[in-house]
Amino acid sequence: MTRILLVFFCAMVLMSCGDKADTGDSQVENAQASLILEGEKHFENLRQLTFGGQNAEAYFSYDGTELIFQSTRDSLECDAIYRMNADGSNVRQLSSGQGVTTCSFIAPDDKSIVYASTHEGGENCPPKPDMSRGYTWSLYDTYDIYKADPDGSNLVRLTETPGYDAEAVFSPKGDKIIFTSVRDGDLDLYTMNPDGTNVERITNEIGYDGGAFFSYDGEWICWRASRPHGADLEDYMTLLADGLIRPSKLDIYVMNLETRETIQLTDNGKANFGPYFHPDGTRVIFASNMHAERGRNFDLFVVDIETKEVEQITHYESFDGFPMFSHDGKMLVFASNRNGSVPHETNVFIADWVD
Repeated sequence: MTRILLVFFCAMVLMSCGDKADTGDSQVENAQASLILEGEKHFENLRQLTFGGQNAEAYFSYDGTELIFQSTRDSLECDAIYRMNADGSNVRQLSSGQGVTTCSFIAPDDKSIVYASTHEGGENCPPKPDMSRGYTWSLYDTYDIYKADPDGSNLVRLTETPGYDAEAVFSPKGDKIIFTSVRDGDLDLYTMNPDGTNVERITNEIGYDGGAFFSYDGEWICWRASRPHGADLEDYMTLLADGLIRPSKLDIYVMNLETRETIQLTDNGKANFGPYFHPDGTRVIFASNMHAERGRNFDLFVVDIETKEVEQITHYESFDGFPMFSHDGKMLVFASNRNGSVPHETNVFIADWVD
């Protein structure tokens, strides 16, 4: 879903970084400092890790030394899965480059990875959605979830049910994978063992439930969801029957996996997505266009689970999204259009987090 999401956003290119008179380390320091915009007080030492193409959904390994992400680059026409060091070095492709891939994640023991791919449904990129019906995402029915060794070898298919299966991540304990599936007629969240067995449905309300992540203790999940009613519900069901979804109204939720207590954290009528827990377990960071007049300006926000108080984190005029904290809470990785060399370019950035 990410590639379709990213083409929705207007790209803005920042002014050139640093002073031309600077050289060496001072030039690098000025370039990094200029990436941090006014009001972004939680960032220090912001660094750009990728340069060119479309790069998004970068997620830390458990020890914070590496990142797995998806990218359309070089000769590729749609996303493949890549891995790199947390400083942007040693970039290598993990998936075959066939079909389209999305939503990759590294197991906490670093012995395997998961991601979704359409490659068994065809080697080529699947067709883009018909935008004559407005801004929609395609729910490719050839998406299935795969597990592989850390280098992408020994690929094993975990899901084989008809329809969309994707958006899979490991729990920090390594005992469960959570994912989104349409297997029961609606887009709901499911858990399964790392080998694909013991599948359990954990959401049941009509509407899209997806993009789920575990808390750092593995006891809670956060995710994005729509709860359509009236004409919105009719539109949702019509699009779902055609393998599409309109993501213009999404809210952030959290759930205790033992009690199944659910808490809605946002209710602003906008598109809120990409939630991730802060390691302290009391806050969730997410992307939203809640302040955008035309819906195309997405920033990062943090919401307190108890008070629902929201703090804006980024202030870029186009797209910031897909945030993740390192397990020690010292770093934040996210995707952004900032500092792009061409319109609509999205890159991966990492910052030291200051509370």
